[in-house]
Amino acid sequence: MKMTSTPHKFLATMTALVVMGSAMAADLKIGVVSSLTGPTATFGQEDVNGIKLAYEKLKKGTGKKFDLAIEDDKSEAMESTSATRKLLSVDKVSVMIGSPTSSLALASAPIVQQAKIPFITPTATNPKVTMVGNYITRACFTDDFQGIVMAKFAIQTLKKTKGLILIENTSDYSKGLAKAFTEQFTKLGGKMVNTEELTYAAKDTDYQSLLRKVKRANPDFIFVPGYYVEVGYIVKQARALGINIPFLGGDGWASPKLFEIAGATVKGSYISSHFAPDDKAPIVQNFVKDYEKAYGTKPGSFAALGYDSLGIIADAIKRAKSTKPSDIRDALAATKDYQGITGTITFDKDRNPMKSAVVLEATTSGFIFHSRVNP
Repeated sequence: MKMTSTPHKFLATMTALVVMGSAMAADLKIGVVSSLTGPTATFGQEDVNGIKLAYEKLKKGTGKKFDLAIEDDKSEAMESTSATRKLLSVDKVSVMIGSPTSSLALASAPIVQQAKIPFITPTATNPKVTMVGNYITRACFTDDFQGIVMAKFAIQTLKKTKGLILIENTSDYSKGLAKAFTEQFTKLGGKMVNTEELTYAAKDTDYQSLLRKVKRANPDFIFVPGYYVEVGYIVKQARALGINIPFLGGDGWASPKLFEIAGATVKGSYISSHFAPDDKAPIVQNFVKDYEKAYGTKPGSFAALGYDSLGIIADAIKRAKSTKPSDIRDALAATKDYQGITGTITFDKDRNPMKSAVVLEATTSGFIFHSRVNP
């Protein structure tokens, strides 16, 4: 993945955005809906941290007024719709960023589409999100690509051919990733060994019965396309039952909370992701340095995608030479070769970015870069 951009280019784009908006005597308000509380709060908090870091660079570089309105969806779909309506009707935003998970984005996207306000989700990966309508875009790759990446990794790198999947039963994200993985895995000659669909519910904490079924099925790896809290309990309890095969997952694992719950038991697992803070590319290391200075910790993929989301919007408005929502929408859809923290981004016809993914390996202290997979 070639990354030649620098933070100076980002700042130049943001400067042009604000100067242009001021010259047009138009208030530019960007609304953000994210999960600041609730079970997926670390996702939303990271998204918002990345967005705020980009926002602070904009203010520091220009000294101009730039409005950013942030609402908490509390990790709940109904709250996401309420927060979205508030930003549209009360704050009168011209463009929106949100929400961090697929189910939440699918709850709010139809409202934004009906209002004809451009919407970019940093991290909602389900393919259905951008199918809602032509005002909806995303900064992350889709579950289809994540599924393909991890299926190839299981067979070609780990040399595993007997897989088993555990699915969160109400999650669009989990179901979509599981479907894409299964299709690619079987296409490459792999076999799913479970004779029934094995599912769990969000907020479950006891997985003993489910894991006994896993053990009887005798797979050589387990794919869990879920979120970090449940995954942490699943991995920890599996190890206690003597299930010592590799676990694979998606970007929903990417939270420090996973390691707080599962500890060393998560070591040797692998996930697909959008970003690795130990990537040596200068644009990545500059971002990591700025993020650590601002927040005292290394950024994860959600922070990087939040940062890129605001950058993509700024780039679109600069090219549109307008703050009119329909003009921003057209420019967003035409995004090509945008140099972001998470890669070089070009939108396809469905406004999904075509860019590379990374595979991360879990150690006792966190995830480290393993390899990169191109589209």
